[in-house]
Amino acid sequence: MMNTPGFYNDVPKITLYDPLSEFLGAAEKGIVEYNYLDAVKLAGHSCPTVAGAYLMTRKALASLYGGELPVRGAIQVSFRDGQADGVTGVIANVASLLTGAAQSGGFKGIGGKFDRRNLLHFNASITGEIRYTRLDTGINVETTYHPELISPSPDMKELMQKAMMGVANAEERSRFGLLWQDRVKRILIEHADNDELISTIISGR
Repeated sequence: MMNTPGFYNDVPKITLYDPLSEFLGAAEKGIVEYNYLDAVKLAGHSCPTVAGAYLMTRKALASLYGGELPVRGAIQVSFRDGQADGVTGVIANVASLLTGAAQSGGFKGIGGKFDRRNLLHFNASITGEIRYTRLDTGINVETTYHPELISPSPDMKELMQKAMMGVANAEERSRFGLLWQDRVKRILIEHADNDELISTIISGR
């Protein structure tokens, strides 16, 4: 049985309309819902990077669609950095999960519809960290994440070093994990709508 920190359930969910899911009967009326645990399962872990990718995409979708349901598979996602640079690949995986945007190996579509290929790009000439663009209107929003604003516990560095060196005892390893997830919790719960944590630039309107 999978046991995860309770705050995962408190993170705002992301609801979208996926026309492919509706067409194939995978979800009634094409309504699909993602939560933070979905991103954690995809990445295999929970960290400030995964949390930031989730929040950046959530904020971008809200900016692009307002009160409408975002349309999965109808959004282009472009990254300023290369796929192998830093944590860009991890962020891209989460953004792809939520938006449906894929590279050339993505879903090819059916009868010319629902094509998800070539919607995920890297090394883009943009100011922000990520640009999300609606294919139907051309409106785009660039997001930049500032996790340094949410500081980790002062004890975490020493505990992490001991855990990595294999000299931490069971209590210290447990405390490290708790402190690590506490920072993630503060990012996702206390600062989910903090405009300083995730800055945006909207254009094309």
